[in-house]
Amino acid sequence: MPTDQLSTTFAALADPTRRAILARLTRGEATVNELAAPFEVSLQAVSKHLKVLEQAGLISRGRTRQWRPCRLEAAPLADVAGWVAEYRRFWETGFDRLDEHLRQLQEGTE
Repeated sequence: MPTDQLSTTFAALADPTRRAILARLTRGEATVNELAAPFEVSLQAVSKHLKVLEQAGLISRGRTRQWRPCRLEAAPLADVAGWVAEYRRFWETGFDRLDEHLRQLQEGTE
């Protein structure tokens, strides 16, 4: 069953280790060893996380001689932000109604 890109991106973002890896990559390229350093997991486990991120299009891996830097690819994150933005009006409308209700309660009009 094919999975849409947005679902693949959300699935990749669901893991806190992968989110931490992406956060690290916002500061620039890094090797697998550099990305693995803060975690108490094997390099193999980090490599699996990187594979999920790469399949989701969230990172890319280059090759410079023996060095294979990972870099953040922001396009899928922009798609997530766009999807979330569609629901922002719904949340804001709900908050506006709550604000109005609380204001009425404070004024004693309800």
